[in-house]
Amino acid sequence: EGNFPAIDIVENDKDFKIMAELPGMDPDNIEVALSNSFLTIRGEKEEQEEENSENYLCHEMSYGAFQRTITLPDASNADKAEATFKNGILTVEVPKKAEALQRLKKLRVKKAA
Repeated sequence: EGNFPAIDIVENDKDFKIMAELPGMDPDNIEVALSNSFLTIRGEKEEQEEENSENYLCHEMSYGAFQRTITLPDASNADKAEATFKNGILTVEVPKKAEALQRLKKLRVKKAA
């Protein structure tokens, strides 16, 4: 269970997107916390009780509590982060700090006299 949930991290010009695969989860059972440069996703997936206790031939689905912590890049602005959940995917968008968005200034190299 140490690798649950599976996570993708994408960087673009303005922000970082962290996407976690949480199939079958209820958003009310998901907690997203940001502390310093750490993003923690935790929650619990409850096992569905079958009324007629069937004998499993294969049982690979994950249930129970999980927690995953990711270290965010220094350029992250955790104060403005937002989390959304759709179709079993939790997406946390963390904008970059203003200073990280400043454009790189290129200097024209002159030939020395």
